[in-house]
Amino acid sequence: MIYPFKDKNPKIDPSVFIADYVTITGDVTIGEDSSIWFNTVIRGDVAPTHIGKRVSIQDLSCLHQSPNNPLIIEDEVTIGHQVTLHSCVIRKRALIGMGSIVLDGAEIGEGAFIGAGSLVPPGKKIPANSLAMGRPAKVVREITADDREDMDRIIREYVEKGQYYKSLQK
Repeated sequence: MIYPFKDKNPKIDPSVFIADYVTITGDVTIGEDSSIWFNTVIRGDVAPTHIGKRVSIQDLSCLHQSPNNPLIIEDEVTIGHQVTLHSCVIRKRALIGMGSIVLDGAEIGEGAFIGAGSLVPPGKKIPANSLAMGRPAKVVREITADDREDMDRIIREYVEKGQYYKSLQK
């Protein structure tokens, strides 16, 4: 379901795959070749949500904001299953592991990975190209060449999978 909120309508590139039972409302933009997976909720009824190109937002995720504090997800980001993002910034090619929570004012650096089940508290800055995990999340190591190759695979596979499912919706 795609709903306006007051005078704001979601702006979704025609190439985006939106799975069944997704709800998107209000001031939300989603860039080309992104995919929004089953039972995800993206609300733009408090502040804007911007989702870049080739982003995958996986099943059961919840995206929202606080007043005057947008949610920004840059290009080629992977958001794992059942992730909550709230008024944070996720830089290009980052990965947020399944079941993680990233809160207001947090910033995940370019190419950084957040391990599954982690909690990134308000205002926490995770440096570029680092792996952080835990509750609260702490940097445990730098991202390796193998990690980067895995990220390339994930991005590619989710774009392909999204386009496959989109072709079934016609």
